[in-house]
Amino acid sequence: FFFLNMASETPSGADFVKLVSAEGHEFFVTRKVAMVSGTIRAMLESSMKEANEGVIPFPEISTAVLEKTIQYCHYKLRYTNSTSKIPEFKIEPDMALELLMSSNYLDL
Repeated sequence: FFFLNMASETPSGADFVKLVSAEGHEFFVTRKVAMVSGTIRAMLESSMKEANEGVIPFPEISTAVLEKTIQYCHYKLRYTNSTSKIPEFKIEPDMALELLMSSNYLDL
């Protein structure tokens, strides 16, 4: 995934979605990765403002939690239907509750 903080570094094209954390950090991810989340998929497939602009703010999700959530989306996309050995997705215990709430909201 891409982690950018400056508008001048924005990847171009509709293949990317910008996810914005509570602190204002911007994460640019491919639509394919973003749509692992049922919530984000519903937003992007609707007539909502987020679908038109490709920007989804998450004012209740911290930067660290949103970053880990995006990592999980990559992981899930990579290993769904995999026939190889699936590595463990490590989660720090101090982040577990926030990740659980975030993944519940994002339908992961």
